[in-house]
Amino acid sequence: MATTDSGLGGLAEDRALLGRTSTAERVADILRTRIAEGFFPPGERLAEDAIGKALGVSRNTLREAFRLLTHERLLVHELNRGVFVRVLAVEDVTDIYRTRRLVECAVVRTLAEPPHPPGWLDGLDAAVSAGEQAARESDWRGVSTANIHFHRELVGLAGSVRTDELMRGVLAELRLAFHVVDDPRRLHQPYLVRNRQILEALRAGEREKAELLLADYLDDSRAQLVQAYGKLVAEAASRPGPPLRAPG
Repeated sequence: MATTDSGLGGLAEDRALLGRTSTAERVADILRTRIAEGFFPPGERLAEDAIGKALGVSRNTLREAFRLLTHERLLVHELNRGVFVRVLAVEDVTDIYRTRRLVECAVVRTLAEPPHPPGWLDGLDAAVSAGEQAARESDWRGVSTANIHFHRELVGLAGSVRTDELMRGVLAELRLAFHVVDDPRRLHQPYLVRNRQILEALRAGEREKAELLLADYLDDSRAQLVQAYGKLVAEAASRPGPPLRAPG
């Protein structure tokens, strides 16, 4: 499935983000965000000419950005066919959750004792509220995005640039699985309440409770996603054509 002009999702508007010092890293940041938001779904071929023209960057710069994202396991290069958004295996999903549990629970466990600076949970609070508002509007992609922001803000409480970078890649990779699940409401709605429970436990200074809530949350989410995703992979393997592709 090749990239179409409409599938570029207004990518030309992101050209301003590059500034005067256009670099492969900045191009990779833009494409990573677009992939995470589902504008380029799993299995889609990224057309060099169309994307390069939209962003106003050279072919060499774009190819370097592709290489960076391939290293992050968001893209794959297929000889004589081009560059595609990666399709995860079920084992990838399991490993992503293993990483999340190790990192996210450790962050909560090692949070500093109170008192905390004013507004230290504002990012988490905003993400929870955004998810609840999106659910009221039946915007399940918005719920998914707010949920990812919640977990990024949670990891951000550690104050570690390296941990933030690690989780940015992990969560972007996770959304490759989210984008092919055909019932996003069932996938994301149950965790809105659980996000708020974790937030309120942290606000009350109950780190141990927050960690237990988070660990159970991640275990349940992993089991649910692996079941749904595994079913899709099995169904795709039984029919001709691409092994798996996003719906729509």
